[in-house]
Amino acid sequence: MKFRLTAAVVAAALVGTALPSLAANISISASSTGKNLDLFRKQLDEFEKATGNKVSIVTMPSSSTEQFSQYRLWLAAGNKDVDVYQTDVIWAPQLADQFLDLKDAAKDVVGDFFPSIIQSQTVNGRLVAMPLYTDAPALFYRKDLLEKYGKQPPKTWDEMAATAKEIQDKEREAGQKDLWGYVFQGNAYEGLTCNALEWIKSSGGGQIIETDGTISINNEKAAAAIERAKGWVGTISPGGVLAYQEEESRGVWQTGNAVFMRNWPYAYALGNGPDSAVKGKFDVAPLPAATDGDKPSSALGGWNLAVSKYSQNPEVAIELVKFLASKDSQKQRAIELSNLPTLSALYDDKDIAAAAPFMPAWKPIFESAVPRPSASAKVKYNEVSAKFWTAVHNTLSGNGTAAENLELLEADLTSLKGDNW
Repeated sequence: MKFRLTAAVVAAALVGTALPSLAANISISASSTGKNLDLFRKQLDEFEKATGNKVSIVTMPSSSTEQFSQYRLWLAAGNKDVDVYQTDVIWAPQLADQFLDLKDAAKDVVGDFFPSIIQSQTVNGRLVAMPLYTDAPALFYRKDLLEKYGKQPPKTWDEMAATAKEIQDKEREAGQKDLWGYVFQGNAYEGLTCNALEWIKSSGGGQIIETDGTISINNEKAAAAIERAKGWVGTISPGGVLAYQEEESRGVWQTGNAVFMRNWPYAYALGNGPDSAVKGKFDVAPLPAATDGDKPSSALGGWNLAVSKYSQNPEVAIELVKFLASKDSQKQRAIELSNLPTLSALYDDKDIAAAAPFMPAWKPIFESAVPRPSASAKVKYNEVSAKFWTAVHNTLSGNGTAAENLELLEADLTSLKGDNW
């Protein structure tokens, strides 16, 4: 199902807006993950028709770590070539000083968004970005293969690994030589921070840095969770998973070569695309936990739109942000890309439910998702995350035990913290 933004819809989204009389040329930086750029271009074309302004896209790599590094360089240099930035939910505290305050511009719509997401983008009372879509990963599973072998979606990590190994081995015996049990994001980047945080939090091992600033990562439950994941590499997960990001995982999954996959909602629509080998053969469930008594944990994700303080056309840039974050734009994004809306009302939308039946059920997953410790670490979060994913990646690669690497990590984080975050 497609939902098209007509010029009338765009105009309705901009009611009450006093746009400049002269057309402006502005740009937006956006991630190249999945079909994000394709939909942006369609929506920008409609914005251009309705307003007379021109908007170009600055294409960014799919790796959020690479994006952040580039953004920080551009903003530190006062770059005027990018007006609107597509930003990760964790970047607000680190880049807040480089973005305009959108509180006044959004005062008529801010109440429609989930309060927790607005809060995540508010720094020192300033709304530094408008929520575009929220995110929380889930366990994608081949329902055809689970049914074939009489299995249920796993509730624990050990159950997942056992089911994955059994199906993998039996399918390989039957001729599916390229099938793997489980694919995830094991590369040394922000995605591994998300994966490992989920393993640890769902095992009762805390969330790296607690809300009061306490460094909690060096504990037995956290170490056990990482050692468990280490056991997957080369058994139910290919050795190459240590270089996988989201798209590499999706590539293996979508060609029909994995039983389970951990990934974000965007992979749902693509997995049911006409060129997908798993179309109609899969479903999603909450990520597993360590035991039945532990709660599943999904890392809170999401992307937002911020306006650079160096923009030479801030009024037009702000109106573009409001348009892209509007109800109709988010509805189209939900239907075509399976992106989770940041507007509560859209979870009751019949068109979205028809196009993405999983989406209403996903609401409690992201509402109880675990945030990365960006609010605790503030401007030092990027360094905290890099040290964390390095320690995890070393363990998964066989360079030291989890206990050894977490002890070193604790020392590094203590030094980084100093007197406070």
